[in-house]
Amino acid sequence: MKSLENKVAIITGATSGMALATAKLFVAEGAFVYITGRRQEQLDEAVKAIGTNVRGIQGDAGNLADLDRLFSIVKAEKGHIDILFTNAAAGDFGPLGMITEEHYDKLFNLNVKGVVFAVQKALPLFNDGGSIIMTGSIAAVKGFAGISLYGASKATLRSFARSWTSELKSKKIRVNVINPGPIDSEFFNSGPQEVQDFLISMVPMGRKGQPEEIASAALFLASEASSFITGIELSVDGGLAQV
Repeated sequence: MKSLENKVAIITGATSGMALATAKLFVAEGAFVYITGRRQEQLDEAVKAIGTNVRGIQGDAGNLADLDRLFSIVKAEKGHIDILFTNAAAGDFGPLGMITEEHYDKLFNLNVKGVVFAVQKALPLFNDGGSIIMTGSIAAVKGFAGISLYGASKATLRSFARSWTSELKSKKIRVNVINPGPIDSEFFNSGPQEVQDFLISMVPMGRKGQPEEIASAALFLASEASSFITGIELSVDGGLAQV
Protein backbone atom coordinates (compact mmCIF):
# COMPACT_ATOMS: atom_id res chain seq x y z
CA MET A 1 0.00 0.00 0.00
CA LYS A 2 1.23 3.48 -0.85
CA SER A 3 2.18 5.60 2.15
CA LEU A 4 -0.36 8.38 1.44
CA GLU A 5 -3.15 6.25 -0.02
CA ASN A 6 -6.46 8.18 -0.06
CA LYS A 7 -4.98 11.18 1.75
CA VAL A 8 -5.82 14.78 0.82
CA ALA A 9 -2.95 17.27 0.88
CA ILE A 10 -2.60 21.02 0.33
CA ILE A 11 0.76 22.51 -0.65
CA THR A 12 1.09 26.28 -0.93
CA GLY A 13 3.55 27.87 -3.34
CA ALA A 14 4.03 24.65 -5.26
CA THR A 15 4.66 25.78 -8.83
CA SER A 16 8.39 25.00 -8.83
CA GLY A 17 11.33 23.63 -6.90
CA MET A 18 11.05 21.55 -3.79
CA ALA A 19 7.30 22.03 -3.30
CA LEU A 20 6.57 20.91 -6.86
CA ALA A 21 8.81 17.88 -6.31
CA THR A 22 6.88 17.20 -3.09
CA ALA A 23 3.53 17.41 -4.86
CA LYS A 24 4.73 14.90 -7.45
CA LEU A 25 5.92 12.51 -4.74
CA PHE A 26 2.73 12.84 -2.69
CA VAL A 27 0.63 11.98 -5.75
CA ALA A 28 2.91 9.04 -6.56
CA GLU A 29 2.33 7.82 -2.99
CA GLY A 30 -1.46 7.88 -3.38
CA ALA A 31 -2.56 11.37 -2.27
CA PHE A 32 -4.84 13.86 -3.98
CA VAL A 33 -3.00 17.17 -3.88
CA TYR A 34 -4.17 20.77 -4.11
CA ILE A 35 -1.39 23.18 -5.05
CA THR A 36 -1.41 26.97 -5.05
CA GLY A 37 0.56 29.65 -6.84
CA ARG A 38 0.18 33.31 -7.67
CA ARG A 39 0.74 33.06 -11.43
CA GLN A 40 -1.84 31.09 -13.36
CA GLU A 41 0.47 30.13 -16.21
CA GLN A 42 3.07 28.61 -13.88
CA LEU A 43 0.31 26.92 -11.91
CA ASP A 44 -1.09 25.32 -15.06
CA GLU A 45 2.39 24.09 -16.02
CA ALA A 46 2.88 22.57 -12.57
CA VAL A 47 -0.46 20.77 -12.71
CA LYS A 48 0.49 19.39 -16.12
CA ALA A 49 3.86 18.24 -14.80
CA ILE A 50 2.24 16.42 -11.86
CA GLY A 51 -0.31 14.77 -14.10
CA THR A 52 -3.14 13.16 -12.15
CA ASN A 53 -4.85 13.55 -8.77
CA VAL A 54 -3.98 17.23 -8.56
CA ARG A 55 -5.81 20.53 -8.74
CA GLY A 56 -4.23 23.96 -8.95
CA ILE A 57 -5.91 26.92 -7.25
CA GLN A 58 -4.54 30.35 -8.08
CA GLY A 59 -3.94 32.63 -5.14
CA ASP A 60 -1.53 34.51 -2.93
CA ALA A 61 -0.77 32.55 0.26
CA GLY A 62 -0.42 35.84 2.15
CA ASN A 63 -3.89 37.06 1.12
CA LEU A 64 -6.62 35.99 3.51
CA ALA A 65 -9.39 36.20 0.91
CA ASP A 66 -7.41 33.87 -1.36
CA LEU A 67 -6.92 31.45 1.55
CA ASP A 68 -10.67 31.52 2.24
CA ARG A 69 -11.35 30.66 -1.39
CA LEU A 70 -8.80 27.83 -1.31
CA PHE A 71 -10.30 26.15 1.74
CA SER A 72 -13.88 26.64 0.59
CA ILE A 73 -13.06 24.80 -2.64
CA VAL A 74 -11.33 21.99 -0.78
CA LYS A 75 -14.26 21.69 1.64
CA ALA A 76 -16.77 21.52 -1.21
CA GLU A 77 -14.78 18.97 -3.20
CA LYS A 78 -13.20 16.74 -0.55
CA GLY A 79 -14.70 17.74 2.77
CA HIS A 80 -11.48 17.17 4.70
CA ILE A 81 -7.69 17.29 4.55
CA ASP A 82 -4.94 15.15 6.05
CA ILE A 83 -1.80 17.13 5.21
CA LEU A 84 -0.99 20.84 4.98
CA PHE A 85 2.45 21.85 3.71
CA THR A 86 2.92 25.63 3.97
CA ASN A 87 5.77 26.35 1.59
CA ALA A 88 5.01 29.72 -0.01
CA ALA A 89 7.61 32.25 1.10
CA ALA A 90 9.51 35.40 0.22
CA GLY A 91 13.24 35.78 0.79
CA ASP A 92 14.70 39.17 -0.12
CA PHE A 93 18.08 40.46 1.01
CA GLY A 94 18.01 43.49 3.30
CA PRO A 95 21.02 44.36 5.48
CA LEU A 96 20.44 46.24 8.72
CA GLY A 97 20.36 49.95 7.97
CA MET A 98 18.61 49.41 4.65
CA ILE A 99 15.48 47.60 5.83
CA THR A 100 12.27 49.25 4.65
CA GLU A 101 8.71 48.93 5.83
CA GLU A 102 7.83 47.45 2.44
CA HIS A 103 10.54 44.79 2.83
CA TYR A 104 9.35 43.97 6.35
CA ASP A 105 5.70 43.70 5.31
CA LYS A 106 6.51 41.54 2.28
CA LEU A 107 8.41 38.96 4.31
CA PHE A 108 6.21 38.81 7.39
CA ASN A 109 2.90 38.95 5.51
CA LEU A 110 3.77 35.84 3.53
CA ASN A 111 6.24 33.97 5.74
CA VAL A 112 4.40 34.47 9.02
CA LYS A 113 0.86 35.80 8.56
CA GLY A 114 0.23 33.51 5.60
CA VAL A 115 1.27 30.47 7.63
CA VAL A 116 -0.76 31.41 10.72
CA PHE A 117 -3.97 31.88 8.79
CA ALA A 118 -3.45 28.93 6.45
CA VAL A 119 -3.15 26.66 9.48
CA GLN A 120 -6.04 28.31 11.31
CA LYS A 121 -8.35 28.14 8.31
CA ALA A 122 -7.35 24.52 7.65
CA LEU A 123 -8.15 23.27 11.14
CA PRO A 124 -11.91 22.77 10.67
CA LEU A 125 -11.14 20.46 7.73
CA PHE A 126 -8.35 18.47 9.37
CA ASN A 127 -8.83 14.79 10.11
CA ASP A 128 -7.53 13.70 13.48
CA GLY A 129 -3.99 12.40 13.15
CA GLY A 130 -3.11 14.75 10.30
CA SER A 131 0.22 16.42 9.58
CA ILE A 132 1.18 20.08 9.29
CA ILE A 133 4.57 20.75 7.69
CA MET A 134 6.13 24.20 7.41
CA THR A 135 9.09 25.19 5.27
CA GLY A 136 11.59 26.86 7.55
CA SER A 137 15.23 27.60 6.77
CA ILE A 138 18.68 27.12 8.21
CA ALA A 139 18.66 30.94 8.34
CA ALA A 140 16.48 30.49 11.42
CA VAL A 141 19.41 28.98 13.32
CA LYS A 142 22.44 30.49 11.55
CA GLY A 143 23.26 34.19 11.64
CA PHE A 144 23.77 35.10 8.00
CA ALA A 145 24.47 38.77 7.28
CA GLY A 146 21.96 40.62 5.15
CA ILE A 147 18.95 38.37 5.72
CA SER A 148 18.02 39.07 9.33
CA LEU A 149 14.33 39.64 8.54
CA TYR A 150 14.11 36.43 6.53
CA GLY A 151 15.84 34.48 9.30
CA ALA A 152 13.55 35.98 11.93
CA SER A 153 10.44 35.13 9.92
CA LYS A 154 11.57 31.53 9.64
CA ALA A 155 12.58 31.34 13.31
CA THR A 156 8.96 32.22 14.09
CA LEU A 157 7.91 28.92 12.54
CA ARG A 158 10.08 27.05 15.06
CA SER A 159 8.02 28.59 17.85
CA PHE A 160 4.75 27.86 16.06
CA ALA A 161 5.65 24.19 15.70
CA ARG A 162 6.29 23.85 19.42
CA SER A 163 3.22 25.77 20.54
CA TRP A 164 0.85 24.21 18.03
CA THR A 165 2.08 20.73 18.89
CA SER A 166 0.74 21.36 22.39
CA GLU A 167 -2.45 23.03 21.19
CA LEU A 168 -3.35 20.32 18.68
CA LYS A 169 -2.48 17.26 20.73
CA SER A 170 -6.16 16.44 21.34
CA LYS A 171 -6.61 16.01 17.59
CA LYS A 172 -3.29 14.15 17.29
CA ILE A 173 -2.20 16.57 14.55
CA ARG A 174 1.58 16.58 14.23
CA VAL A 175 3.38 19.86 13.47
CA ASN A 176 6.92 19.91 12.13
CA VAL A 177 9.32 22.19 10.26
CA ILE A 178 11.70 21.33 7.42
CA ASN A 179 14.80 23.53 7.33
CA PRO A 180 16.31 23.39 3.86
CA GLY A 181 19.89 24.35 3.19
CA PRO A 182 21.04 25.42 -0.29
CA ILE A 183 18.70 23.65 -2.70
CA ASP A 184 19.02 23.54 -6.48
CA SER A 185 15.86 25.56 -7.07
CA GLU A 186 14.71 28.87 -8.52
CA PHE A 187 14.50 30.31 -5.01
CA PHE A 188 18.17 29.65 -4.20
CA ASN A 189 19.59 30.00 -7.72
CA SER A 190 18.13 33.49 -8.15
CA GLY A 191 20.42 34.86 -5.44
CA PRO A 192 23.79 36.54 -6.12
CA GLN A 193 26.31 34.02 -7.43
CA GLU A 194 28.87 34.94 -4.77
CA VAL A 195 26.31 34.20 -2.05
CA GLN A 196 25.45 30.85 -3.64
CA ASP A 197 29.11 29.91 -3.86
CA PHE A 198 29.75 30.96 -0.26
CA LEU A 199 26.85 28.90 1.11
CA ILE A 200 27.75 25.82 -0.92
CA SER A 201 31.33 26.09 0.32
CA MET A 202 29.99 25.75 3.88
CA VAL A 203 28.11 22.50 3.17
CA PRO A 204 30.06 19.50 4.51
CA MET A 205 28.64 17.33 1.73
CA GLY A 206 30.06 19.82 -0.80
CA ARG A 207 27.00 20.38 -2.98
CA LYS A 208 23.53 21.84 -3.28
CA GLY A 209 20.62 19.64 -2.28
CA GLN A 210 18.06 18.52 -4.81
CA PRO A 211 14.34 19.34 -4.62
CA GLU A 212 13.60 15.62 -4.46
CA GLU A 213 15.62 15.39 -1.23
CA ILE A 214 13.27 17.90 0.39
CA ALA A 215 10.31 15.99 -1.04
CA SER A 216 11.52 12.78 0.62
CA ALA A 217 11.75 14.56 3.97
CA ALA A 218 8.24 16.00 3.53
CA LEU A 219 6.87 12.55 2.67
CA PHE A 220 8.43 11.16 5.85
CA LEU A 221 6.79 13.87 7.97
CA ALA A 222 3.45 13.53 6.17
CA SER A 223 3.24 9.76 6.51
CA GLU A 224 2.86 7.24 9.32
CA ALA A 225 6.62 6.65 9.10
CA SER A 226 6.93 9.66 11.44
CA SER A 227 3.91 8.85 13.63
CA PHE A 228 5.82 9.54 16.88
CA ILE A 229 7.50 12.74 15.66
CA THR A 230 6.10 16.19 16.29
CA GLY A 231 7.36 19.65 17.21
CA ILE A 232 10.73 19.15 15.49
CA GLU A 233 12.91 20.91 12.95
CA LEU A 234 14.28 18.52 10.37
CA SER A 235 17.33 20.08 8.72
CA VAL A 236 17.90 18.94 5.15
CA ASP A 237 21.06 20.94 4.61
CA GLY A 238 23.98 18.60 3.93
CA GLY A 239 25.18 19.36 7.46
CA LEU A 240 25.62 23.12 6.94
CA ALA A 241 23.86 24.18 10.15
CA GLN A 242 24.99 21.17 12.13
CA VAL A 243 28.77 21.43 12.26
